[in-house]
Amino acid sequence: MKIYNSLTRTKEEFKPLKAGKVGIYVCGPTVYDESHIGHARSAYIFDVIRRYLEYRGYDVTFVRNVTDVDDKIIEKARSVVGSQFTVDSVKKASDEVAKKYLAAYHEDMALLGMAKPDKEPKATAYIPKMIKFIELLIKRGAAYEADGDVYFDIKKAPHYGKLSNQDLEKMEAGSRVAPGENKHDPLDFALWKKAKEGEPSWKSPWGMGRPGWHIECSAMSSDILGDEFDIHGGGIDLIFPHHENEIAQSEGAGMRFARFWMHNGLLTINGEKMAKSLGNFVTIKDFLAKYRDADYLKLLFLNVHYRHPVDYSGAKITEMKAQKERFVILFDKIKRVNSSQLTVHSKKMCEGLEEFRKKFEEAMDDDFNTPLALGALFDLVTYANKNMDMADLAAVKKTLEGLGGVFGLDLSKAAAAEDTGEKDIKKLIGERDKARAAKDFKKSDDIRRELAEKGIILEDTKDGTVWRRKI
Repeated sequence: MKIYNSLTRTKEEFKPLKAGKVGIYVCGPTVYDESHIGHARSAYIFDVIRRYLEYRGYDVTFVRNVTDVDDKIIEKARSVVGSQFTVDSVKKASDEVAKKYLAAYHEDMALLGMAKPDKEPKATAYIPKMIKFIELLIKRGAAYEADGDVYFDIKKAPHYGKLSNQDLEKMEAGSRVAPGENKHDPLDFALWKKAKEGEPSWKSPWGMGRPGWHIECSAMSSDILGDEFDIHGGGIDLIFPHHENEIAQSEGAGMRFARFWMHNGLLTINGEKMAKSLGNFVTIKDFLAKYRDADYLKLLFLNVHYRHPVDYSGAKITEMKAQKERFVILFDKIKRVNSSQLTVHSKKMCEGLEEFRKKFEEAMDDDFNTPLALGALFDLVTYANKNMDMADLAAVKKTLEGLGGVFGLDLSKAAAAEDTGEKDIKKLIGERDKARAAKDFKKSDDIRRELAEKGIILEDTKDGTVWRRKI
């Protein structure tokens, strides 16, 4: 198995630190608003990576953090409290904002069929360990206190910029110290922030304050996975400064830190960046309310390599519906065949299935190439359709369900309909059967057309008329 390492900018053979075990840390949500489909992409990509590693037999420990103290959370809390705020009221409102949107995030992940992380540490629960981490950095001379703030000393990170591939001197030339900051260098970053009026704060050796954003991930990952672990993941937008700063502070504390860095490309909407101001902001709940099937979104993501950007549009979701329909039609055919056919074993067929499985695994072993792996599943659908009379359909079904499960797809299930109306459909099919028997082909065609307008597709087989919904 080879994985593209953002740190070395090459594909490297993946060998975990401990045989048979993999530790993964992924930057999770900052819980201040509803999750959108861009968040869904990152969450889904690392869900698939985790599933595939487990499919390959690894014992995976998957950690995804929650940032529940942050400027955006405090800003939303203040808007809830109003102008007559106090420290206590803002702290209480911040807790409520974080709890509300974390619950919403969990609900979205469940609706998308994402597996829960093994560990989900919250920033507020880790503040004592963050303080100890900062104390260690000060003791090692990698950080300094300045009037209640604590900064990481960028000069103590000789390889700073190695992840984002930036030159330190050029970065410094373009940097400025903001008013009120007591940095030694413009690139020094906050590990601890002195309490401001009306903000939630905690006791520390440097006075009341709260942690900077970057320190939480270093403290959490090292506490749960150790000072060195296998994979650190997140969106490409986190490479600088967040992940660059994580490396600096972790190495400054004497840790080896993450061996592989993986970053997913970002999502656009019709070629534009998603933003509420542009009116193209699509939440996960918005998507599911409209399309009622998470697989359409997953298929969109699978069709593009995880390191590349993906563009979302209504036209592309229509294409994904057609892709899903290919699987649904095959599973529907398998349901209808004589049960004895499901147990027929063909050596040629079994060898053929292993070829498709091998193609799937080879694609996934090559830096999780989901477009090629998905192509292997479509090739299997084509093969099964061409060999329905001789195929071991039970084995086809099992193979597709197993490999589809690596992608978290339910390939046999069409989107839930708003109103099934099955009785009316069966009644019209019965009337059509009678019309066909009476050779009233006009009425038969009229009923087929009426059902088609309602999204019902009919198929006349030797065992009678079967129907399915157009998806």
